Amino acid sequence: MPDLNVRTYMVMGASLVLAMMLRILPLPHEWFIFNPDWIALCLIYWTMALPERVGVGTAWLTGLFADVLTGRMLGQHAVAYSVIAYLSLRFYRRLRLYPLPQQCLWVLGFLLAGQVLVYWTQHIKNAESMTRAYWLPPLAGAVVWPWVRIALRHLRRRYKIA
Repeated sequence: MPDLNVRTYMVMGASLVLAMMLRILPLPHEWFIFNPDWIALCLIYWTMALPERVGVGTAWLTGLFADVLTGRMLGQHAVAYSVIAYLSLRFYRRLRLYPLPQQCLWVLGFLLAGQVLVYWTQHIKNAESMTRAYWLPPLAGAVVWPWVRIALRHLRRRYKIA
């Protein structure tokens, strides 16, 4: 049984590392505003799929890594990801039963909540004003959610993670 736990955490960790790599992928400015928060999408999936193993603590730690990776204020993504994980854990039983278009709307809501928290923490340190483009990554995240869900579900089934 310990082998299963190690494999589970290695697969989840690898998916989060890949999400972090996609997060910092160098894109032209015109495309970068459509780059969704891949880390948040992975956290939403893993909290829905394995709520007993992935929770607010995992999201907090992942958020701290994301803050260091992106050069943001330490704790900014940690708070946002913790709230997203809490919301995912709170509603995971419902979310599993919803059809994919309805799941996309819920994911959009979770990503918007995270985006509001990130904006709020940036506003505390007197950051620049918000533009309409600031809200495009959560929309892009809701659009790519079906593919993220399918890819991670395939990964979970291939490595027999339950």
